Amino acid sequence: MKASAFDFIRAESISHVLELLHDHQDDDLKLIAGGQSLIPMMAMRLARPSILVDINRLTELKNIDIQQSLVSIGAGVRQRDIELNTTVLNKLPLVKKAIYWVGHEQTRNRGTIGGSLCYADPSAELPLSALILNAQMHITNAQDGTRCISADEFFLGPMFTAVGLTDCLQQIDWPIWAGEHIGCDFLEMSIRKGDFALASAAGQIELDSSGFVKRASFGLGGVGGTPLVFPSLANQLIGQRISESVATEISHQAALLSEPGSDMHASADYRRSVAGTLLKRVLLQSNENALGIASQFKH
Repeated sequence: MKASAFDFIRAESISHVLELLHDHQDDDLKLIAGGQSLIPMMAMRLARPSILVDINRLTELKNIDIQQSLVSIGAGVRQRDIELNTTVLNKLPLVKKAIYWVGHEQTRNRGTIGGSLCYADPSAELPLSALILNAQMHITNAQDGTRCISADEFFLGPMFTAVGLTDCLQQIDWPIWAGEHIGCDFLEMSIRKGDFALASAAGQIELDSSGFVKRASFGLGGVGGTPLVFPSLANQLIGQRISESVATEISHQAALLSEPGSDMHASADYRRSVAGTLLKRVLLQSNENALGIASQFKH
């Protein structure tokens, strides 16, 4: 199929974007940067915007600023630009793990960081990573200026975020974990590499010098209306060593808290089982990475 008719406007600046969003809030206006999610939906007429605003050329959305405690990434930065930026990846090892699973190289060439977050697919890799790291989203509109909200307030439901009709996601701040013994991992299962994940799991931990957990954050994707994180379960790990039995119990509890759906690809029970298995592997591998032990599970 072909997309339905629409008007096209190339934005000249962020202020121009905010003006257009304000003036056309009663119209079905969509911002487009990479278009790797929006264009296929338009082609199938699942999305029928009356106005497309191209934000590709806005340099204000393409900044990458590495600070002591966080990495600020503009919403318009290409996924491929992050994938090839070794400095960013060294500061954000979980993002390094996650970006490997995002679509295909061709889609990462065009897809943007902000686009993936705003699309808010529950099985997508970057939203899950943002929740685990508690990324901060800078959202701007013409009337109220810029506000900053955390990832756990940003994702509200399937393909639904806190970005309103007159809002533009401008920047994402990704916290850097400081410490000598930090490990992470990201795993997912899909029918084919690059397809939407049937289930995914990711996590990051910090150990003390004796191998006990000082800090932990982990979650599941594709098994709920949004990506899921489990702060209460993560707190249970504090002061423990991550053994096989501990990882098994924590991952089992997390899987029980998930609410996957069933479709032609997999049943809810299968997705829940896969999610638990992946999370167990993530916890064990993150622990081994933090301890500097050779990898047990391969991508």
